[in-house]
Amino acid sequence: MTMSGARFRDMPGAVERAGMAFRQLHDRSRPFAFRFELFAMIDDYLKVLSGLGAELPPGYHDVVAEAAGIRKGLAAHLVELRPCHCDPLCENFLDVADRMWIVDWEYSGNNDPMWDLGDLSVEGAFDAEMDRRLLGAYFGGAPSAFDVGRMVIYKAMCDLLWTLWGLIQHANKNPADDFWAYAVNRFERCKRLMSSPEFPGHLTAVTKGP
Repeated sequence: MTMSGARFRDMPGAVERAGMAFRQLHDRSRPFAFRFELFAMIDDYLKVLSGLGAELPPGYHDVVAEAAGIRKGLAAHLVELRPCHCDPLCENFLDVADRMWIVDWEYSGNNDPMWDLGDLSVEGAFDAEMDRRLLGAYFGGAPSAFDVGRMVIYKAMCDLLWTLWGLIQHANKNPADDFWAYAVNRFERCKRLMSSPEFPGHLTAVTKGP
């Protein structure tokens, strides 16, 4: 069965099966030839937007400036890169009751494993309890503050990355979708998370290290 956010919420054990599928991917797969470099992609998208003279949502430059601090925090304690899916839309998960399969590897590359968990949480609109279950299944127990912090930070950063992608599609007049609405919605969600009372604590935990 192809998954959706609603199915992740309603199907018993689906969140846990996704966590275990990620763990198997990250632990058992051979390294990929490609490295998914979040901030290099953000830098590239920013250059494209500048060259296009693109329309930008209010508060855009403030968030990009704050992301520079997040970049520094993540760089304080680099983790071992693992083979990651990097684009875990709910629709890229197939559930067969006893296990979860992941499909569509277009964006796959070596990455921080917490990117996959954070991105799935965003795409599936997971709540705090679902995040707890996803992390618990992945780690087989309670995660460290360092791991939780990276997951939360990547939830914000994946929204920022795909915001920039959406703005480029809008600037290029891609008719496939309302990319302005797509970008603004993701950008607003990114800002809400980054301005939440808990976010600075997660960044501190990441900067402090394991």
